[in-house]
Amino acid sequence: MTLFVNACVRGDSRTRRLAEHSLKGPYEEVKLHEIDFPIADESFLNKRDKLIARQQFNDPMFNLARQFAQADEIVIAAPYWDLSFPASLKQYIEQINVVGITFYYTQEGIPKGLCKAKRLTYIMTAGGAYVPEEFGFGYVKTLAQSFYGIPDVKLIKATGMDIDGADVEAILSSAKESLD
Repeated sequence: MTLFVNACVRGDSRTRRLAEHSLKGPYEEVKLHEIDFPIADESFLNKRDKLIARQQFNDPMFNLARQFAQADEIVIAAPYWDLSFPASLKQYIEQINVVGITFYYTQEGIPKGLCKAKRLTYIMTAGGAYVPEEFGFGYVKTLAQSFYGIPDVKLIKATGMDIDGADVEAILSSAKESLD
């Protein structure tokens, strides 16, 4: 099963259009803008810690983490906003980072992945040309490889689309070619 994590909020999202081009066959979509994420306050963390300590991973609190861990492949669509990605993606990551579901720690304190996926494709578009990878994609890549155990992490991006004179469709077509 391919898991499509959709962090796009605009109805005419160029990022979503690019991501949909990459999706081959059936997939499950998680529309982050439709999720009412809980606030990670002290009571939330206390409940979560108790459930993890008891290994009660069937609690609905862990639904997103279990879904992520069981995916065969993951596609994340996240527009480049304010040198990163939409806040809903960070909230999602807070929900899927669960010791015992998506990763565990060795005796030495090193994270080891528990996720089934062998590939994660991060799809991003940006209006401008200044797009340092370490702020958005780099964060996700580090988590995927170092915590979740997903070895193949790829970035597909289309940038400079809001620059005067930009041919948006040509930029998207070029990015689509790298997906094929």
